[in-house]
Parts: sequence; C-alpha cells; structure tokens
Amino acid sequence: MRGGEERQTATGIRKKGSGVRQWLVLDGKGETEVVEAGKHAIMRRTGLPARDLRILDPLLSYPSTLLGRERAIVINLEHIKAIITAQQVLLLNSRDPSVTPFVHELQARILRHHQASTSSKHHAHHDSDRDHDRDHDPDPDAIKILPFEFVALEACLEAACSVLENEAKTLEQEAHPALDKLTSKISTLNLERVRQIKSRLVAITGRVQKVRDELEHLLDDDEDMAEMYLTDKLAEQQLEQSSSGSSINDQDEEDLGDRTAPEISFDAGGPAVGFEDHRNAYNVLGRDSHGTRGSTYSAVTKQLDVEELEMLLEAYFVQIDGTLNKLSTLREYVDDTEDYINIMLDDKQNHLLQMGVMLTTATLVVSAFVVVAGVFGMNIHIELFDPDKAGMPEFLWTVGGSTAGTIFLYVVAIAWCKHKRLLE
Repeated sequence: MRGGEERQTATGIRKKGSGVRQWLVLDGKGETEVVEAGKHAIMRRTGLPARDLRILDPLLSYPSTLLGRERAIVINLEHIKAIITAQQVLLLNSRDPSVTPFVHELQARILRHHQASTSSKHHAHHDSDRDHDRDHDPDPDAIKILPFEFVALEACLEAACSVLENEAKTLEQEAHPALDKLTSKISTLNLERVRQIKSRLVAITGRVQKVRDELEHLLDDDEDMAEMYLTDKLAEQQLEQSSSGSSINDQDEEDLGDRTAPEISFDAGGPAVGFEDHRNAYNVLGRDSHGTRGSTYSAVTKQLDVEELEMLLEAYFVQIDGTLNKLSTLREYVDDTEDYINIMLDDKQNHLLQMGVMLTTATLVVSAFVVVAGVFGMNIHIELFDPDKAGMPEFLWTVGGSTAGTIFLYVVAIAWCKHKRLLE
C-alpha cells in the first residue's frame, strides 16, 4: 500500500511539474472537446515557443497581448486566454463563469461560419457546373466569408471590448451620484466612496489603454497582421508541397526521357546542340517564371488580406478608443470635483482664519481691561479706596471708562484689518 501511495504521489508531482492543464478545443464545425495537455504537447500542436505560452499562464500577470505566429495566434485579452490555429481554438480557462458566455458565443459563430462556408462551396460548385462552357465573372455582391481564425479573433475582440465597455458604464453610473453627494456634503464616508471609485477608474483606464495600444501596434505593422493569416499560409504550404511533389515527378520523367531520346544536331556548320540542352533551358526558364508568379501572387494576396484584417481591427479600435475617451471624460469630471472640493476647503479655512484673527483681536483688547482691573486690585492706598472720600459714582466711571476704551480699541483694530484686506 505504501509503495502504491508513493508511486501515486510521484505521478502527481510529475503531472504538476509538467504543467498539465485542461484545454477546451473548438474545431471548425463548432464541436467542443476537453483535452488535458502539457506545455510540450501544446507547443508541438501549435508550433508556439515556451515564452508565448507563459503569456497565458494564469499564475503570471501579463498585460493584454495579441501575437501572430507562424501557425497560431496567441490571445490574452482580459478574461480570455486562447490559442487560435487555422482549424481550432484552444481555450485555457473555459470553466471560469465569466468565460462561459464567451464560449457559447464563439461556438455559435463557428457554427454559422461552417454553415456559410458549406453553402458557399455548394453555390460555387453549382455555378461552375452551370457556367462551364462560357465565361462567367464572379458576383461582386457575393458575401465574402472570413477565414476561421478571423471569426475566432473577432469573437475574442468583441468579448474583451464589451466587458471593458460594460465596466466603464457601471463605473460611470456609480461615480456621478457619489461625486454629487461629495460636493453637497463633505464627509468621511463620501470621501472614501470617491477614493474607491478613483482607484477603480485608474485600474480600468490602464486595462483599456493596454488593449488600445495592442490594436494600434497591429494596425501600424503590416507584417504582424500578415502573420495572422493562418488559413492562407496553410493553403500556400499545401500548394507548395503539391507543386514540389509534381516537380519531382516531372524531373524523374525528364531523366528517363534523357536516357532514351537521341541527340539532334544541325548541319549548318554551327555547333551541335543537343535535345537535352533545349529541355534544360526550358525547365530553368519555366521554374524561374513559376517562382516569380508565385511570389507576386502571394504578395498581392497578402496585401489585400491585410486590408481586410485592418478593417476588422479598426472597428474594435474605434470601440475601445471610445471607451477610453469615456473614461478620460470621467477622469476629468473627478479632477474637476476634486478641484471644487479643494476650493471649498480653502474657503472654509479662510473663514476659520478670519475668525481666529477676530478672536485674537478681542483677546488683545480685553487684556487692556484686565490690566486696568489688575491695577485697581493692587494693595495700595489711594483716594479711590478711601471710604470717606470715594463713592459709587467714581467706581462706575472707572468701570464704564475701561469698557468703552476696550470697545473702541476693538473697533479700531477690526477697521484696520479690513483696511488691510485681512478680513472680508
């Protein structure tokens, strides 16, 4: 039993160390399959290097990324971590509740794409049979079907942009009432709510900015966009393999003909030219011409396809740019509210300072009255304290005079402060 437990533990450790994860695979017909595969298996299946797979590692925090490689497209957009090939889509975190709606939408899109492709092939075959004996121009109004990788890429971009746009709308709906409450009443609770909203605003703005930068980088680089044409590259590769196979067969037939065909010479006194020399010259010219045609056709096709992908990316670039502008407007509103709050606090601070000046002035003038009271409180012999000579009128005149002098000094001090614009 203990040996079995040790073997099971060792197997679990090797499985964990090899990075085996569950991948949801969607093929070109919309059928799904859950596959447990390690890093090396995914590398062999998609042709991606290890550094590109690290971008999809959920344990590592990588920013939003769109990479076009030879055989696959790596997508790390918000909650979507996927690898797109010419015939399949591999999703890493398919069990995430936030990814489940995207999986259903992607599957529906792939099904529609498969039905449209099947229908297009059927109509193309029917038209070719009908117009076999006469010239037939292609219908300019026919709907062009996007390649499989573009359908999946569009679904990923739409899901990521929609999530960011919904978060921006939710934040905007929460921000305006909180900012209005803060302007009407400055309290600790309102300040804390605005602080949390501002933190969320900064985080969402950074995420939106990163997605926008990725799309802008792709739109500025035609070579990166050309790398995403996986279906065209796969078809071109198959064409090259078939042409190379046919060229090998032709070369074998030529070698067989060269061994059996006699040489042909001319009797005009010139040099004898063999049939083999004519054949080799023709073959060289034919291979060169075919290579030039293939390269020119490939370049023109890629240029047209880049324009098509550019139109697709521009649509979502405009959408994400609008979301960024909305967040920028909200950020400006938050900054304006902060400026207004600072102005209000400065105004209250000025009122407090003015009150402090008035109280300090009152304390100063009252201290003069205290000085008078202190003088009369001294234990000295003067006529005012003599009960035979002093009376109540003298006492009242002394107190009244001191009070009037104190009030006069206070009024003079306040008038001087207003004259110097220290008080309103």
